[in-house]
Amino acid sequence: MCAYNYPLALIGRKAGPALVTGNTMILKPHEATPVTASVFCRIVQEAGLPAGVINMVTGTGANVGAPLVESPIVRLITLTGSIRAGQAIAEASAKNITALSLELGGSAPFIVLKDANIDAAVEACAIARFANAGQVCICSESVLVEDSVADEFTEKLLKRAAEVRPGDPMTNGGMGPITTPGALERVEQIVADSVASGAKIALGGKRPEGAAFKSGNWYEPTILVDATPDTAAVREEIFGPVLPIVRVADYEEALSIANARPDGLSAYLWTQNPSIYMDAIQRLETGTIFLNSGIIGYIQGYHNGHKLSGVGGEDGVYGIEGYLQKRTVYQKY
Repeated sequence: MCAYNYPLALIGRKAGPALVTGNTMILKPHEATPVTASVFCRIVQEAGLPAGVINMVTGTGANVGAPLVESPIVRLITLTGSIRAGQAIAEASAKNITALSLELGGSAPFIVLKDANIDAAVEACAIARFANAGQVCICSESVLVEDSVADEFTEKLLKRAAEVRPGDPMTNGGMGPITTPGALERVEQIVADSVASGAKIALGGKRPEGAAFKSGNWYEPTILVDATPDTAAVREEIFGPVLPIVRVADYEEALSIANARPDGLSAYLWTQNPSIYMDAIQRLETGTIFLNSGIIGYIQGYHNGHKLSGVGGEDGVYGIEGYLQKRTVYQKY
């Protein structure tokens, strides 16, 4: 079961290890992006993959997904999706003790300390936040910046984010739209709730104007300042091009805010202090940590979440393990 943000890449992430470990699979794409999966299935059929190895069904989770996850025939359920969807699947599959690989949501903090390379951190933060219109599960969802460099970081980030223009990525390299009308409405509501609680819009904060944006789910790159850990845009996984900035006193406060979250998919940490980033490796409660690095992902790197961000994982040696059912045999000669 795949989310809509990377409808082809997520299929490959699941189909590859399933096939090399000798499994057949049923692919259920998100109801908003079934065409990509349909084309993929046609291609593997034309390539000569035997019928019945990769199968596809389309529809909503309630009508199509539920019978799949409740079936005793299914041996493994692998999902990339929301925490809510993962919880429903875990509950529905419990009767059959079905194996699960759930890569669920998260809200990655982007921690910037006073000794960070500010220019590099700004560039990495802008790319991680506004790539794919913010619809990336491991993107930077909020900034936790040490107070002594907060003004400099914010000023430079605002300047960099202002360079990101909504538009067709295929023609002018712009930032594309949000996938569904419902997702756009959710982003607008989170921004409204954040402003109502005291955050201020420093950039963007609305749908772009102009004939090119009359249709589609467009939203401007948005920066919120004066945010706190209780701000809606900090609490929630936004899944859109909105970035709140929270000032913190030091590393310990940033760590406390990050670890207080119920989810833990990824986090970013920018500092030149080896003692701090080695400490963070031990204490940050997330599946992936980007140390002085922008957003990136390699197929050999295990991809998993902690806490409500999921169980199991994908990619790398450990990801392959999830597609195997092992057996031990003791034989007397």
